[in-house]
Amino acid sequence: MELPVTTPDSGGKKKGSYTIETKNLSYALPSLYDELSWIFCCKNPKRPQKFIIKDVNCEARPGEITAIAGPSGAGKTTLLEILAGKISPTKVTGEVLVNGHPVNAKCFRRLSGYVTQEDALFPLLTVEETLMYSALLRLQGGKKEAANRVGVLIKELGLEQVTGARVGGGSNRGISGGERRRVSIGVELVHDPAVILIDEPTSGLDSASALHVISLLQVMVAHQGKTIVLTIHQPGFRILELFDRLVLLSNGGVVHNGSLEYLEERIKFSGLQIPPHINVLEFAIDVTGSLVIHTSETPNVHFQIKDHGEKKESLRKDDEGFTVSNHNDMVDKCPSYANSYVEEISILGGRFCKNIFRTKQLFATRIIQALVAGFILGSIFMNADNNLGQVALQTRLGFFAFSLTFLLSTMTEGLPIFLQERTIFMRETSRGAYRVSSYVVANTIVFLPFLLMVGLLYSVPVYWLVGLRGSMDGFLYFAMVVWIVLLMSNSFTACFSALVPTFIMGTSIIAGLMGSFFLFSGYFLSKEKIPSYWIFMHYLSLFKYPFECFLINEYGGKGGKRCLESERGECKLFAIDFLKQQDLKESLKWTNLAVMLSFILGYRVLCYLILWCRCYRTRN
Repeated sequence: MELPVTTPDSGGKKKGSYTIETKNLSYALPSLYDELSWIFCCKNPKRPQKFIIKDVNCEARPGEITAIAGPSGAGKTTLLEILAGKISPTKVTGEVLVNGHPVNAKCFRRLSGYVTQEDALFPLLTVEETLMYSALLRLQGGKKEAANRVGVLIKELGLEQVTGARVGGGSNRGISGGERRRVSIGVELVHDPAVILIDEPTSGLDSASALHVISLLQVMVAHQGKTIVLTIHQPGFRILELFDRLVLLSNGGVVHNGSLEYLEERIKFSGLQIPPHINVLEFAIDVTGSLVIHTSETPNVHFQIKDHGEKKESLRKDDEGFTVSNHNDMVDKCPSYANSYVEEISILGGRFCKNIFRTKQLFATRIIQALVAGFILGSIFMNADNNLGQVALQTRLGFFAFSLTFLLSTMTEGLPIFLQERTIFMRETSRGAYRVSSYVVANTIVFLPFLLMVGLLYSVPVYWLVGLRGSMDGFLYFAMVVWIVLLMSNSFTACFSALVPTFIMGTSIIAGLMGSFFLFSGYFLSKEKIPSYWIFMHYLSLFKYPFECFLINEYGGKGGKRCLESERGECKLFAIDFLKQQDLKESLKWTNLAVMLSFILGYRVLCYLILWCRCYRTRN
């Protein structure tokens, strides 16, 4: 039984349409030497190139579904990524034309919708929230306009039954695979693009779900005149009948470019007989060696007249309901950002908040961890300073050192979440949804109150149980330092999550650097004993400055006259003298805070620069 597909309401408006054409398109796989050639002064020697696609000539027309098919490794996804602008035009030879003019990659990316094979969605957002945030970021007109568009889209996609369900994915249970695929398509349809590019829309779906997805696309083609290009591996009979045009690839070359009937005639003309119960495409993939690969130098004269007539029929379809946009129209329609800088921060901040509060390992676990750690450490070091002497002093210093180790190391738990967000971030920014700076600022602002709450939950029990300097100003300063330490660790993790490719590499680098910072903090080795060629690590250490702040807060100011060591009733070491031994001044209490704030700002700026470079490389 076929699933029902809702007919979209086009509103009676004629929409601009786009014909995509490739001419002699080739793309070679870059070698490692090519990627690093800018490092070397010498010229890159000529090496044999391995072409993923070579001399590809094909066309996708408005009001049609064009399917790119072929065996694994034929170059289907590569061709689609070139059309979507995901692969830089500078790395490709040949031409990609839109309505007969060279494509403006920047504008085309914003006007089109590109759905990747992997469903990159936030698993803890509901279906409606996912589409709503996408609409708010891509549409002008505010919440009302976005809500109207999302309501229409949910009906078109047949998602009314799962509107309030969470998307899910991985270990998070959510909607089915077919529904998740339709949500991914919906995310790219919120701005109503005239061109939709989809990589393997039926991958991992059962036959009913796959047919529903393709039927949905066919309805959009029929009623809205969209240009839809998709890749597919081996579709069933019913799905195959919904395609208007088929581009068959083999070893990077075009074996066929035309209708399914045209492919069937070519197979028969080659003297081959299609067995029963096997569809045309499946058989064609098996016998690609018997079909002539089409290039600019090998035209097929026998079928030239038939293909020309097919093209005229398609052009008549445009005249009936849809206006063909020219190249200048595409440039004029090239949208800027839909929202202002402040609006982007507000929208992204709201989405960040929902993800944080619903992520148990980031929110609930961190809160419980801070509270439990505060009580456990407080009970271990309870009233450790009641006794005078060197042992009591070292115990207090050990508490400060362990507290910093706990606070700085536990924030790396957010690394996998940052990496997951980066995939979605790269997709959204490449399509012009928002600015990179808005993302970094929103991420920073959202974590301020959350980490303040975590810092207070840790500071309240541990400060009073350990018996640190018993004054309110001392407690408030201690809590503020803890908060800033958490912000430093969070910024450090965010920075390296933008840089590293995988979770394992990120964990290794962050753990190694944290260990180095602890080693050079001054706790194990004083500054005077650190070799001169390693002294820079002392000043870059995230442990050094908060450790000194804890010491000054505890043994400076009003607590400076406290006796730390005595012999026969006579004080041998006052707190203020201990600070002098450590070469610490009272003024460093606030200077160190300024340095710590500069670390936060520096890592955030570095995070922005890394993300901006990633986006720039993707766009160009």
